[in-house]
Amino acid sequence: MSTTVEAVSERSAAEVNEAIRDLWLRSGGTLSVEQREEYRRLVLEWAAAVPQPSRAA
Repeated sequence: MSTTVEAVSERSAAEVNEAIRDLWLRSGGTLSVEQREEYRRLVLEWAAAVPQPSRAA
């Protein structure tokens, strides 16, 4: 089981968010052990896909 996060997501944050919503709908609101792992992976992917604000020096 890998714990690394890809620096850049292949999908947009909106696409990953939709996958998270679909997972919750399919689960009926209660995640199994396998679904919790999928949820964790999706949240990490979503975080990597969210645009980061630029910081002006």
